[in-house]
Amino acid sequence: MLGSGSSNNYAYLVVDEKTRDAVIIDPANPKEVAPVLKSQTDSGKINLKNIINTHHHWDHAGGNKRILEDFKDLSVIGGKDCEAVNKTPQDKETFTIGESITVQALYTPCHTQDSICYYCEDGQDRAVFTGDTLFIGGTVYFTLSRRNTDVEIGCGRFFEGTPAEMHTALNQTLAALSEDTKVYPGHEYTKANVKFAVSILPSDPVKRLLSFAEKNSETQGKFTIGDEKLHNVFMRVQDPEIQKATGKTDPVDVMGQLREMKNNFK
Repeated sequence: MLGSGSSNNYAYLVVDEKTRDAVIIDPANPKEVAPVLKSQTDSGKINLKNIINTHHHWDHAGGNKRILEDFKDLSVIGGKDCEAVNKTPQDKETFTIGESITVQALYTPCHTQDSICYYCEDGQDRAVFTGDTLFIGGTVYFTLSRRNTDVEIGCGRFFEGTPAEMHTALNQTLAALSEDTKVYPGHEYTKANVKFAVSILPSDPVKRLLSFAEKNSETQGKFTIGDEKLHNVFMRVQDPEIQKATGKTDPVDVMGQLREMKNNFK
């Protein structure tokens, strides 16, 4: 797995140990990613097969063409608006990485209408790559206007969606995954997210996340869907304390109000 790079982006290298077949998820910074991929392929450690994108924004899919200059035989899997895409999976469609890893595409429209999360299973191990849909301890900023522009550093935008869509994405689609599924987001925003969360819900799980974030610069893969249900306020829209803080009771209204509060939080 690759670490964070420019703009706190994460690019993820997922490898099937048995066959060494591999995919690179969201290689948005080719100057940082390409040398690692070249080293791994030249040494025979991986057989790179695909680029996978979680959505079309430049800081996720904008490096595709540059990566393809060095790896011409790769296919690009992602939403229809991703750079150089040639395969768009259907919602809940599955495919494999090598012999052992099964991947399911989960449509989660809101941040963009082509947002896809990828749920991976390898034996008893489970992971989900969530792009800009779900961050550790939070989610992204939304606007009801439908426009195509860049992600703001520090907090993304729901450029193309609504609170109802994000509620479905988080609290139906992703919440339905096994609770031991590890979460791998597209950016490292945990410190900012948890500062807001503790102002709304100063519970023990949120305080534990705050302590972890203060001591660790990277949080990807350290928390699970089960953890998010405990410390992510956007996945606790039924919590009476959060409903009290927002002044709303309908889950979609709570989601929308939380976002407005987070947007204005300093």
